[in-house]
Amino acid sequence: MEFSLSAPQAAVQQLARKFANERVAPLSREMDEKGEMPLSLVNEMASLGLLGGPLPAEYGGGGWDNVSGVHCYEELGRVDSSVRGFMTVHSSLVAQCIQQWGNTEQRGQYLPQLISAESIGCYCLTEPNAGSDAGSMETTALADGAGYRLNGEKIWITNGGIAQLAIVFASIDRTLRHKGVCAFLVPTGAAGFERQKMPGRELGHRAADHVRILLNNVFVPGASMLGGPGEGFRVAMSALDHGRLGVAAGAVGVAQACLDASVAFARERRQFGQRVGDFQMIQAALADMAADVEAARQLTLRAAWMQDQGLKATRATSIAKLFAVEAAVRAANEAVLLHGGRGYTNEYPVERYLRDIKGLQIYEGTAHIQRIVIARDLLGKDTESA
Repeated sequence: MEFSLSAPQAAVQQLARKFANERVAPLSREMDEKGEMPLSLVNEMASLGLLGGPLPAEYGGGGWDNVSGVHCYEELGRVDSSVRGFMTVHSSLVAQCIQQWGNTEQRGQYLPQLISAESIGCYCLTEPNAGSDAGSMETTALADGAGYRLNGEKIWITNGGIAQLAIVFASIDRTLRHKGVCAFLVPTGAAGFERQKMPGRELGHRAADHVRILLNNVFVPGASMLGGPGEGFRVAMSALDHGRLGVAAGAVGVAQACLDASVAFARERRQFGQRVGDFQMIQAALADMAADVEAARQLTLRAAWMQDQGLKATRATSIAKLFAVEAAVRAANEAVLLHGGRGYTNEYPVERYLRDIKGLQIYEGTAHIQRIVIARDLLGKDTESA
């Protein structure tokens, strides 16, 4: 594994950092308070080549490797988790999933639209009674002539309210559990495709678009299936390897932002005649935070490198997501505590970092699920069980 960045990787990092600092950072507090992200930012991401970065050049993408993508997601996550979340869903869960599983026609039709932001993508997996247990999915796909009729409900669908294209997971035979799950490419303008804002107000990621989707007898042609019949579960899990890498990188960004804010505050805040940072207890907290950030970054880069090498990286990706998110939770807690009363309001961004990072403990497989994935991979199958 190479620790120094190649010229193309460094260029991606600098591009993402410039966009994050100059275009996203000035809007972050306003977006959080209003609960929405301007579509102009999405169009800028497309024009800069960020949305299509992870995709092949033949479709208009940047041909980035996964290490480049991790650096982009970290820079966005350092400034605003909602913007980073938008890109992870659009570019990783949706576009890279189509690149991996789509046929020539599907890739040619949808990837250029996603790269240019002509279409925004959403990923419809989670249901009221089927979150981490995708095998218990209740949404059905019933054969109807040359296609299928989709019926069911999806919740917490990021980008769902603004998307033109959805990857919808549904079962052709619920008795088969995960072996009956299929993936479909569904235009959100299809008859019977209904979107509703999620009730209540999110704890964090408030500028992200989260909706409930109702599928009422939505017809999709057979050619819209992504992968083959019964391969939907494999499609979903492979997409989550990309998405979890984006979440891990975003968590590294949040942790780095907490460290930067805490160091700056510890230098400028004075109590008892000296800088707060001169107290050993504060120094210990900053040192632990810095160690966590570096460890999380290296674990995330290692998982990205393994994916680039074509190695099996599910365990490494889950380890990266688990550690990076938990490290960022610790960093956000310490940052708010260090800021005292100032950290308890949105006067300083550490309050938002604490709210946002709780979402990353849940998104794309909770911390509990990551531990299960890691442990099962370590143990292997029980060859003596019936």
